Amino acid sequence: MLGWGIMINLISVIIVYLYVPPDASGLPKLITQATIFGVFNVIAIITASGRLVDAVYDPFIAQFSDQSKNPKGRRIPIMKWAIIPSFVFCCLVFYPLTHSESTANIVWLVITLILFYVSSTSYIIPYNALLPELAHDSVSQVRLATWQSVGYVVGIGVASNAFNLTDVLHTSLDMSSRLNALQLTVVILAALGAVCMLTPVLAIDEREFGPKKPHAVPMRQALRETLTNRNFLLFVVADFSYFISVTLITSGLLYFVKVLVQLPESLGNKLMITMVLVSFLFYPVTNMLAKKIGKKKIVLGSLFLLSGIFLGVYFLGKADFSPRIQIFGLIALAAIPFAALNILPNAILAEIIEKDIEETGENKEAIYFAVRYFFVKIAQTFGIALFSMLLIYGKDVGDDAGIRMNGLLGCGLCLVAALVFTGFRERKTNL
Repeated sequence: MLGWGIMINLISVIIVYLYVPPDASGLPKLITQATIFGVFNVIAIITASGRLVDAVYDPFIAQFSDQSKNPKGRRIPIMKWAIIPSFVFCCLVFYPLTHSESTANIVWLVITLILFYVSSTSYIIPYNALLPELAHDSVSQVRLATWQSVGYVVGIGVASNAFNLTDVLHTSLDMSSRLNALQLTVVILAALGAVCMLTPVLAIDEREFGPKKPHAVPMRQALRETLTNRNFLLFVVADFSYFISVTLITSGLLYFVKVLVQLPESLGNKLMITMVLVSFLFYPVTNMLAKKIGKKKIVLGSLFLLSGIFLGVYFLGKADFSPRIQIFGLIALAAIPFAALNILPNAILAEIIEKDIEETGENKEAIYFAVRYFFVKIAQTFGIALFSMLLIYGKDVGDDAGIRMNGLLGCGLCLVAALVFTGFRERKTNL
């Protein structure tokens, strides 16, 4: 999860900032900044198309994994072949054909982004399907989901150091272009991610879990059965709203730093480290509360808290006290709900899957995760697209209305997610 987290967040953290940079970034404009119908900019359409193709692909790789009869297992063999393409296309996304605005860069970005998403999905869907196979009770599911979250959050922290490493390479290697230094940074960090992704492939023998019967349900029926599961449907709708809001923060962090509080973009990694450390402090609290009061109440409280934090984004830089205190305080507060929302959804989904297997006798783990990630990716697509579109209304110092509007949008989305999730029926278990 650490390796996948590094790669996917290199894309999430950097791509919009690289291709639609603020004027003070020192980066060249690589694609047209023009809008279509006065609303859609090119980067929004590109990221949306990449995620859409990826989302449509999810059920196919899930079905292939669930039905696999490979004697070495249904998951690990597929994961193994996805690592190198994920690394290669993650790097190529950041290597435009020219260092100036061109149509060729648009075509290149569309192709490389789609191929990266398809490759990384071929890894993460089978990988996540291992969770309910490894953990068979609520305590172990929450514990394993916690460690998955640790890996992913550390991956975000590593990816957020991209601009710091870029500045070091730019200076120490006397590189002629900041873009060249950023590209070398991506290669280094993506290579680290690939090595981490290789670890479970080499270390886990899937055959030790015992033989799993490949499910024989046709894809259309499997999808229908998952989407008519009431608890799963409520989970997915709430998850969808939440991930749009999270993507707004991920895509906007560098803009919040550079434009709203007018601090160096290299501060981004310090903010992510702060979030990681504060979040880790609340991981044990989340595990303890999950045992005592259940997962649903914690998720609802976290979503309501996060909606207030998003509202704070709108006011960043407007208060009379230190801009550093403003943004560090907001990030530290955001780490509290993120601790729970990074851990519990996977554990909740594993519980839903376990109940479905008991009732149907079919092992459809990957299909459930595929449907979840289908909506997560559509949500992330919407998030990046909405963020990029709102930038039309202001993305520079003194003209920042578009960035601030994302705070209001995130607040509303978290409230929607919380209201939907109130209908979720938590399974009663003895923890």
